[in-house]
Amino acid sequence: RSYPVLLKQAPKKADQARRRRILTAYLYLIPALMVVVGITYFGVFYNVYVSTLEWNGIAPDPERVGFGNYLKIAVDPIFWTALSNIAIFGVITIFAQMAFGLILALVLSGPIRGRSAYKAIVFVPVVLAPAAISAAFRQFLRPDGEVNQFLDAVGLGFLQQAWVADPNVALYALAGINIFQWTGFSFLLYQAALSQIDAHTLEAAQIDGAGTIKTVWHVVVPQLRSTHLVLILTGVIGSLKAFDIIFLVTGGGPGRATEFMTTYIYKMSIMQFHVGYGAALSIVLLVLALLLTGVQLLLNKNKEA
Repeated sequence: RSYPVLLKQAPKKADQARRRRILTAYLYLIPALMVVVGITYFGVFYNVYVSTLEWNGIAPDPERVGFGNYLKIAVDPIFWTALSNIAIFGVITIFAQMAFGLILALVLSGPIRGRSAYKAIVFVPVVLAPAAISAAFRQFLRPDGEVNQFLDAVGLGFLQQAWVADPNVALYALAGINIFQWTGFSFLLYQAALSQIDAHTLEAAQIDGAGTIKTVWHVVVPQLRSTHLVLILTGVIGSLKAFDIIFLVTGGGPGRATEFMTTYIYKMSIMQFHVGYGAALSIVLLVLALLLTGVQLLLNKNKEA
């Protein structure tokens, strides 16, 4: 007689156990959600509010200006200079890092003695502190620094430059530093992606008479599309938020030749106490990052379709 009762109770106990598991999972998520919502999202919405103020960050009675700060941004020549610098910097660094990273990944995928050591050497700059890299390159790129000394020693003295003091060259020098620092990241992703390519596909291409270059261009590169997308996305976002190397090497100068949105926001908010205007600049930067990311994802989705 007790069997029907037990059969009825079994589903209830199973439901209770499932609910307990779900509740436990949510309890584990609560600390992370509190951090994300309490710091990230609260910070964003508070920044939106501050961007509507004319405020120095200290006065207790800020003046409300609505969209006034955003209207100032639209006609601010420094803002447009910063965007132009970001665009040039991003195009150079993203594609150079991708090209060098892929070449290194292809070379080090072969049977080379000491391959593990070479991989470590390529990746080391990624984990170096930006302050250390900046200090080193400030010395290397001085007018009397090691780069110019090397050029003079090999008979290329006519290429000597005041690398980070010349407005016409400084931005490209910063791009070179960024390429040095982050090529190892591209290399690591390409190395992982290459290990997933079917060797039979490469063998079939070679049997059909394709040489090494044609095999890489027509077989390998198309199969790395997802890795290309990841690197472009991270490169675009990284270019928009680049700050440490730029600020530590040139400070946005000479003049405004290496001014980025991040350095401009820092100067306006921290150094010149225009907190409301700096907040508006940061919101514009966030919107640009979201728009560019969305466009890239949409384009990639259309290509896959």
